[in-house]
Amino acid sequence: MAEAHSAVAFSFSITHEGWHLNYDREVLNLVWESGLRSWKKRLARFRTGVRNGVYPAHLQSLWLVIAVAMALHFTQRHVPFNLVGKFSALLPGDTVGYQVTACGLAGLFFWLCICYTMRYSLKLLLMYKGWMYEKRAPGSKVSLPTRLWALCVKVLATWNKPGLYSFQGSLPRLPLPGVQETMSRYLRSVRPLLDDANYSRMERLAKEFQAGIAPKLQRYLTLKSWWSTNYVSDWWEEYVYLRGRGALMVNSNFYGIDAIFTQPTTIQSARAASVINMLLQFRRIVERQELEPILVQGLVPLCSWQYERIFNTVRVPGVETDKIVHYQDSNHIVVLYRGCYYKVVIYHNGRILRPCELQIQIEEILNSSDKPQAGEELLASLTAGDRTKWAKIRESVFAKGVNKTSLHLIESAAFVLSLDTLPFEFDMAHPEKLDQFGRYLLHGNGHDRWFDKSFTVCVGSNGRIGFNSEHTWADAPVMAHVWENIVAEEQVQKRYDENGNTLGIPEFEPPKPKRLAFDLDNPVALDAIQEAHLGAQQLLNDVDLRIFVHDAYGKGLMKKCRLSPDAFLQMALQLAYYRDAGKFSLTYEASMTRLFREGRTETVRPCTIESSAWVKAMNDSSVGAEERVKLLNEACERHQLGYQDAMCGNGIDRHLFCLYVVSKYLEVDSPFLKEVLSEPWRLSTSQTPHGQTAKMDLKKHPNCISAGGGFGPVADDGYGVSYIVAGEDLIFFHISSKKTCGSTSSERFAQQIARALDDMKQLFEQHRALQAQKKGVTNGTAK
Repeated sequence: MAEAHSAVAFSFSITHEGWHLNYDREVLNLVWESGLRSWKKRLARFRTGVRNGVYPAHLQSLWLVIAVAMALHFTQRHVPFNLVGKFSALLPGDTVGYQVTACGLAGLFFWLCICYTMRYSLKLLLMYKGWMYEKRAPGSKVSLPTRLWALCVKVLATWNKPGLYSFQGSLPRLPLPGVQETMSRYLRSVRPLLDDANYSRMERLAKEFQAGIAPKLQRYLTLKSWWSTNYVSDWWEEYVYLRGRGALMVNSNFYGIDAIFTQPTTIQSARAASVINMLLQFRRIVERQELEPILVQGLVPLCSWQYERIFNTVRVPGVETDKIVHYQDSNHIVVLYRGCYYKVVIYHNGRILRPCELQIQIEEILNSSDKPQAGEELLASLTAGDRTKWAKIRESVFAKGVNKTSLHLIESAAFVLSLDTLPFEFDMAHPEKLDQFGRYLLHGNGHDRWFDKSFTVCVGSNGRIGFNSEHTWADAPVMAHVWENIVAEEQVQKRYDENGNTLGIPEFEPPKPKRLAFDLDNPVALDAIQEAHLGAQQLLNDVDLRIFVHDAYGKGLMKKCRLSPDAFLQMALQLAYYRDAGKFSLTYEASMTRLFREGRTETVRPCTIESSAWVKAMNDSSVGAEERVKLLNEACERHQLGYQDAMCGNGIDRHLFCLYVVSKYLEVDSPFLKEVLSEPWRLSTSQTPHGQTAKMDLKKHPNCISAGGGFGPVADDGYGVSYIVAGEDLIFFHISSKKTCGSTSSERFAQQIARALDDMKQLFEQHRALQAQKKGVTNGTAK
C-alpha cells in the first residue's frame, strides 16, 4: 500500500568490509523521552502513594515526631514504653549514631501509630450518615450530633490539603442491607404499579424467598462484603457491562454537549487543538493527583477511584466477556477524519504540545487529500455492533501485522478525536438543530466514533464540540467533571486571537501526523465490517431523540416552592409519563454511592405510593390546589428519603442484583429474583451534575454551562430521559425513544413534560393566591 511504511530505530548489516550500524536518531530520542517520562511518573506515583497512605497525617510531621523522640532521649527522659531502649538493645552498638538510629525507629513507630489512629478515626466519622437526613430548608436547625461530627471531620480532613486519592483509605465500605429491609422497601416501591391480585402474588413470592434461600444467599454476600472493598462494584462492572453482548452504541454509551450559548471560535482546527491541550493538562493533574477531590458540602469526600481510567483506557471485546484495559502512559492521540486514522504525537522534549503547535497538526490532517483504504472508512462500525462478532474478527484479522499495530495505537491512545465534516448547530428558533447535534454525538454515522475507547471527542466543522463516552470504566458524573473543566477553562482563559486561531507562536515544527495503515482487503474482513455497518445503521436510524429546552423557569421557582429541584423534576416526569402512557411505570433514577470506597451507582425508584397519589390528584378536577400541594410535598419528601437511602447504601436494586448473582453461582433458582431482575425500566432517568469544579462561576459566566448530555432508551417501549438544571430559569431535557415503537414519541413526551411543568407552576401560583386570600380574610376578621 502507498500509505504503509515501516520505521525502525536501528538496523545493522554485515559485509566483507565489516559491519555497519544504522540508526534513526529521532526514533531513539522518542524512545528515550518515553522511558524517561515513564520513570518520572513511577517516581511521582510512589511519592503520592506514600503521601496518601499516611493521610490525613502530614508526611513532614515524621521529622517532628523523630525530633521529639531524640529530645526526650538525650535529655534523659524516657520515651513512652522505653522504645528507644528496646530498639537500642537490638542494634550492634551504643554509640551516638546508634542511639540516633534507635530514636528514629521509635519516632517512626509512634508516627505510624498516629497516622493510623487519625485515618481510622476519620473512617469512623465518615461512616456516620445522619447528616444526609438533616433538613436543609431555610430556618431548619442542624442537630447537635451532626454539628459535633462536622467539627471533628473538619479538624481531621482539612488541616492537610488532600490529593485526588488521599481519602481513599479513609472511606468506609458500602454497607450490606438486611434482607428484610430490602424486601420491605421493594414491596413498597412496586405497590403503585400492581393491582391487588398481582401485589398479593408478589408479596407471597417475597415471603417465600425470604423464608427460603435468602438467608443462605445473604451469608455468602456478607462474607463478600467483609472480604472485598465493595461488594457490588466488581460484579456490577462484570455482569452489567462487560458480559453484555449487545451493541455499545446507543445501548450503553452516552454523550455530552458543548456550552451552546457561547462559541469561542468557529475554526475547527483551533477548537480541536485547544480541547486536546486542555484534556492533556487535565490528564496531567489527575496523574499527579493535584485535582482536588470532590467534597459534598465542602466536607465529606467522594470516592475518586473512577478517575484512574479516564485516559489511555479501552474496552477490549471478548467472545464471552470484554475486559477493560488501562495503559499507564500514552504519548499520542488518534484522530479520525473522513474515514482515515492518524497518530498525533502530543509531547515534545518532555512537555505537552501547545495549542498553536497542535493546531498545525490538525490543519495538516484537514488539508490532507488521503483517501480511506479498502474497508477503513467503515472500520469503526465493528466497535458499534455485536461484541462477540467483533471479538472473533479481532482475533482473526487484527492478530498480527499492520492491523495489530494500528489497532494497538488506537486502543492505547490517550483518547480518540473525531473531526466531523458537518456543523454542530444550535438555534432556539429551530429546535431540530439541537436534536441533530445530540444525534451526532450519540451515534454519529455509526463509523466515525471509536465506541470502545473511554471517550471520543467530537469536533464539528463549525468548531462546536461534544463527546461520546463508553460507560464501563466510570459513571457519567466523572466524565461530566472532565467536560465541565474544559468548558470552564475556555471561559476563564483567553485561548483564541481575534481571528479565532489559537494564541501563541510555535517553538518548533511539530511532528507530522502519521497515517495508520490497515490490510483489510479480504472477504472475511470486508464482510464483517459491512455486516457491522448495516447493523449500526439499523440501530441509529431507530433512535428518536429530542432535546427539549425549558426556559419558562428553572431552579429559581423550585427554590421558592421549597422543594428539591431533583424531586420537583422527577414528579414532573411522573405526571408527564402517566399522561403519555395512561399508567404508571417502573422508573429508574441513578444516584451515586461514592460516599463509600469504589462506590458507583444505586437506583432510586421515583414512582412511589406518594407520587402516584399526587399524579392522580393532578388529573382529578375535584381535588383542590391545597390538597394537591400537600400531596406534592409528601411525594417530594418521600423521593428525597429514597434518594438519601440510596446514597447511604440502603437502596433496593444493587442488593437484589448481588443476591441474584450469588444464586446463579450456587445454581439455585429463585422465582422472586428472576421476576424482579426481568422487570423493564420503561422510564430511565438521570440528572447531569454540574458545579463539580470551582472554576465554573455561573454568576460571572452564565452562558458557560454545558447543555448536559443523554443516552439511548433502556427499554424498547420506553424513554431515556437525562436532564440538567442549567440555571435559575433554564432546564435541558434529553429524551430518547425508539421510532419502531408505536406507543412512544420523544416529541410527544417533551410536550407532556412542558405541560406538567406549566401545571406545577400554576398550582403553586393558585396555592399562593389562596394563602394570600386566607391571610387577608383572617386579618379582616381580626380588625
